[in-house]
Order: sequence, then structure tokens, then C-alpha cells
Amino acid sequence: MPYTLKRHTERHRTAHIGWLRASVLGANDGLISTSSLVVGVAAAQATRGPVLLSALAGLVAGALSMAAGEYVSVSSQSDTEQADLARERGELAADPVAERAELAGIYAARGLTPELADQVAGQLMAHDALGAHARDELGLSEITLARPIQAALASAASFAVGAALPLLLVVLVPFAHIIAAVIGASMLLLLVLGGLAARLGGAPLLRGALRVAFWGAVAMGATALVGHFFGAVA
Repeated sequence: MPYTLKRHTERHRTAHIGWLRASVLGANDGLISTSSLVVGVAAAQATRGPVLLSALAGLVAGALSMAAGEYVSVSSQSDTEQADLARERGELAADPVAERAELAGIYAARGLTPELADQVAGQLMAHDALGAHARDELGLSEITLARPIQAALASAASFAVGAALPLLLVVLVPFAHIIAAVIGASMLLLLVLGGLAARLGGAPLLRGALRVAFWGAVAMGATALVGHFFGAVA
């Protein structure tokens, strides 16, 4: 009976690691920093205007700051990857025999016999020499390659989404209840975000939710104290 090749589709979390990390970080940062800013200013002010202005400014400045920081950070990673690939490309051109032996040594160390390792190295290099060395020598793949623009946009957009909640609460909630509303809603959303990030990353759900909520509570509590003791209430 002839063997029939069946298409086998798998979904792995590592395929989303780049944008997921930037998005979760941006949303958490946007929510925590803007909520903390609102709570701190509201504790020091008796009118809505300064609180609203601080929330809006925090959203805009934070989103741009996240985008710039993520772009610079991931660009540095990308520069390192490209430099390593350029060096590997030069080594392949200068001494392909030594590079094949190096690749064969990697496969032999993983458990292949020396003869089979040399055959595998030869076939892979004949197909895509740079790709084989990038993957097996440098540890680079299409999934894990740095993407600065993607990371920057994901960080900025997710920060703005996270910061939108406290901003909307400042607009909609009676001023006397802003602090309580922002703290309550932010803590609830932080639990959800932490749990979602843990779920997508395969980590324990409760631990992921609690560690995000804990640091959010610390940040809002600290800024509330700053606003209370150093603010000038009219």
C-alpha cells in the first residue's frame, strides 16, 4: 500500500512571541502608568481639568515613548542578527568545507552518527547554506527574527488601549469617585490581562494574574501617597 503524506498543522506559541510580548507589555504599562498618574493627580487636585490633562498627556507621551524604546531595543537586536548573518555569509564564501564540517559537528553532537551528520550538513548546505547555519549555529529562525517596526507599533497601540480606560473614567465618572473607580477598574483589568498573558504563554493562570495586579496596586498606591502628601488641594 503506498504511503500517503497527510498535512499536519501545528500551532506553537513561539510563533507569536514577538508581538505578544510587546503587546502585553504595552497594555500593562499603559494601564498601570496612566491609572497611577490619574490617581496621584486626583489625590492632589479638587478639579477634573488637571486630572484629565494629565491622563491625556500620559497616554500620548507613554505611547510614543513605548514605540521609541521598543524600536531602539529591537533594532539593536536586529543589527546584531544581521551582523552575525553577514559574518556567516563571508565565512561560507571563504571556506565552505570548514563550514560544512562545523555544521556536521553540531548535528553529531545532537546524536547523529558522523557519517549521517556529514550527509545532512551537505544536503542542507546545498539547499540553503546560510539558512542552515543561521538556524543551527546561530539559533536564528524566521519566527524569532527581530522586527523593530512590528514591535514598535504593537507597543504604542497596546499602550494606548491600556491607557484609554483611566482616561475614559476621568471623563465619565463623577469627580468625587474617580480614584475609587480607576483603582477598581484597573485592578480588575490587570487581573484579566495578567491571566490572558499567562494563558497565551502557557504559564499558570492565577500566578500570571496576581503578579501583574500586585505591581499595579503598588504603583497606584505609591502615586496616591505622593499626590496626597505633596499636592495642593484647592
